[in-house]
Amino acid sequence: MDVLVLIDKLDDLVHNARAVPLTDQVRVDKEEIYDILDQMRATIPEEIKQARWIVKERQEMLAEAKREAERLISEAREQAAREASQEEVVKLAERQAQEILAEARRHERTVRLGAEDYADSILENLHTNLGKIMVALERGREQLAARSDERTSPATAEQQDGASL
Repeated sequence: MDVLVLIDKLDDLVHNARAVPLTDQVRVDKEEIYDILDQMRATIPEEIKQARWIVKERQEMLAEAKREAERLISEAREQAAREASQEEVVKLAERQAQEILAEARRHERTVRLGAEDYADSILENLHTNLGKIMVALERGREQLAARSDERTSPATAEQQDGASL
């Protein structure tokens, strides 16, 4: 399940929880929160795995672009060597080799930049999702702590009343 869907479920659970009378506190089913948190724990590693896969794909694309550039350079050099017998032909071959090399470099750069942008986009999305998860978790912990404080506060007040008599 998508982490953002789980965050929305957690948010809905807190938002739609029953209010505690005369307070701004709400009652939330602890088991439901733990279930959603467990689902989040199971989902986050999958998204990290996807991000790693994207980085690996980017590296493979860069390696392929480099191999292609080297192949094109090699072909250009071979062609230039075959045509070296005539001075004018040699000059033409050198110009073509430089054009092929320049085109290969432009192609490699385009592929590399595209892969980097794509990987950066995925990693930024993952970063954003993790930030939202952290906010939701912190909110849940605060609410649990507030509920815990509510439970202990009345008992403490009764003990103080008994001690003052």
